Amino acid sequence: MSGHAPPDFVCLGESMVTFLPSRPGRLADVPSFARAIGGAESNVACALAAAGHRVRWVGRVGRDGFGHHLVETIGAHGVDVTAVGRDPHRPTGIYFRTADDRAADAHEVVYYRAGSAASAMSPATVPYDSVADGRVLHLTGITAALSADCLALMRELTAPRPGRPLVSFDVNHRPALWRDGTAPEVLLELARRADLVFVGADEAEELWGPREPDEIRRVLAEPAVVVVKRGGEGAVAFERCAASFPTPPLPEPGLRPGPRSSNAGRAEDAAATAPCSGPVPAPETRTPDTVTAVPAPLVDVLAPVGAGDAFAAGFLSATLRGLDMTARLRHGHLMAAAALTVPGDVAVPPRRAHADRLAALDAGAWGTLHLGPGWTGDDQEVRTP
Repeated sequence: MSGHAPPDFVCLGESMVTFLPSRPGRLADVPSFARAIGGAESNVACALAAAGHRVRWVGRVGRDGFGHHLVETIGAHGVDVTAVGRDPHRPTGIYFRTADDRAADAHEVVYYRAGSAASAMSPATVPYDSVADGRVLHLTGITAALSADCLALMRELTAPRPGRPLVSFDVNHRPALWRDGTAPEVLLELARRADLVFVGADEAEELWGPREPDEIRRVLAEPAVVVVKRGGEGAVAFERCAASFPTPPLPEPGLRPGPRSSNAGRAEDAAATAPCSGPVPAPETRTPDTVTAVPAPLVDVLAPVGAGDAFAAGFLSATLRGLDMTARLRHGHLMAAAALTVPGDVAVPPRRAHADRLAALDAGAWGTLHLGPGWTGDDQEVRTP
């Protein structure tokens, strides 16, 4: 990856072409579909690029029309796609879904991803240097479920090693992908090896039993930061040491220095070393966590998909800007609201100044924030009654 400024973020995982229904209802009753893209890691990559960061997506697609479409579309969002592999023998994954909430009983998703090009990702097909030069490597549990080779890759990328990027891991449990029953142990293993973990309270309960945030933190004691998402109730962050992820603020999008600047984004320039993750100290010597809870704003939901990926992007962006934990969680909620108020999976974030103004509201004003479709535009009404 020489010749270019290193990325702030590298996101690795499968992206697919998704077909969105033209109207609500059962897949059997939907007359037509619109083509879009979907994939947890590429969703995060696109949102981070739109927020002004240098981002690389690493994946694998078929040498087919759908693969070309994915790479072109993700690249058009400003994401570096030069490390994407093209497989001449395996197809690009696709899927169809209904328009309702993924958690709803009536929700349907039909995947055509078995044997996909992405399932052939492995330590042999993904060069380590394609993911190692970013400040943060973002992964999800979806990749580990795709194949034995993908799981081997995930274990290699999360293994402790000198100079490892900060590892962000979204548990992202998809039960349909884990038919062998190994999800609880595998996802726990990977999460415990990360520096930052995102997990929904509902999926933690399904995987490991506990639902309350403090109980989940006891299960995930190793990471420096654990963010427990509670849907419409908000999110709770546990931070082992307040100095985690020390980084200088990044400039406003469009004002980024060139690659020769001292703010070019290298981990060593930013002093972004692994923050307090690893073996848990004995209880008598352990520093208590800093615990921060932030409620979610009220959102008029247009399409209930992509919010988790967007939340991760907002939180990660604020983290690399050096913002405090309350601001990180608020930016996560704002990016999630951006995803919930558009029809596709990829959030279009507000301008940084607009998001910063909302994230800086006092607790009372934040508690009455009400966001609807179109709120990300500077001229749109944001209600704080």
